[in-house]
Amino acid sequence: MKVLNFGSLNYDYVYKVDHMILAGETMDSYSLETHFGGKGLNQSVALAKAGVPVKHAGMVGEDGQAFLDFCTENGVDAEYIRKVQGKSGHTIIQLDKNAQNSILLYGGSNRAITKEYVDEVLGHFEKGDILLLQNEVNLMPYIIDTAYGRGMQIVLNPSPYNEALDGCDMGKIAVFLVNEIEGKQITGETEPERILDVMMSRFPDARIVLTLGGDGVVYRDKEQTCRQGIFKVQAVDTTAAGDTFTGYFIAGMLEELPIPDILRRCAKASAMAVSKMGAAESIPTVEEVKAAKLDA
Repeated sequence: MKVLNFGSLNYDYVYKVDHMILAGETMDSYSLETHFGGKGLNQSVALAKAGVPVKHAGMVGEDGQAFLDFCTENGVDAEYIRKVQGKSGHTIIQLDKNAQNSILLYGGSNRAITKEYVDEVLGHFEKGDILLLQNEVNLMPYIIDTAYGRGMQIVLNPSPYNEALDGCDMGKIAVFLVNEIEGKQITGETEPERILDVMMSRFPDARIVLTLGGDGVVYRDKEQTCRQGIFKVQAVDTTAAGDTFTGYFIAGMLEELPIPDILRRCAKASAMAVSKMGAAESIPTVEEVKAAKLDA
């Protein structure tokens, strides 16, 4: 079974600020740091650090050689990444004194995916292989339909949730990884239990993972519901928390671990990630997660 992540690669420009800037306000930042990111790249690194051989597909711009080097350094197979003319994707991230963030995304080369490229990449995969998707590249409906037609298991983190997802057949998704905001956008509900109820009624064969920030996470499928709280750490940068969780959840699936064990390891890895600056760079290895002593 092979794992493909078809997703974004971004340069993250992180500005440390006292508070999120208001309309019409001009404000000094404390510092500027540049990191490798993009939900796609973050999740590929999380998979690799969790011990999963992962291939990444996506587009970088003329400034994108550093992404290929970074993938190689972090155990991500970059065979299917292509360079195109123009700029790579990037984000402008405000990081406030409480370690909360606000993110402005520029798609750049991440929006240069073509149907021919999708066909080329997915042609190397077959029934039972796993495809991980976020919503930071274009042609999402076509990618989902093509992968489903090949019998791949599709794991979707619908972030950022926008109108691009309206054309996607969500009935073809095997695993949803969503936070409360995305859950509300999909279902119209605000209470976690109602979000899960509605999603399971619409997608009865799917696995639903609903992350709840400081309240932990709830997992549900047609056979069970499981909950996991957070591990207590001093948060520094929450940017890659959800991406770390995603990578470690898929790793646990592949290892066929019990769901409670998967959720506990995911929560621990995510806590370790938020205790460090950066996105992809902050994600711990599986050995580090096993060795860490954290309070739940």
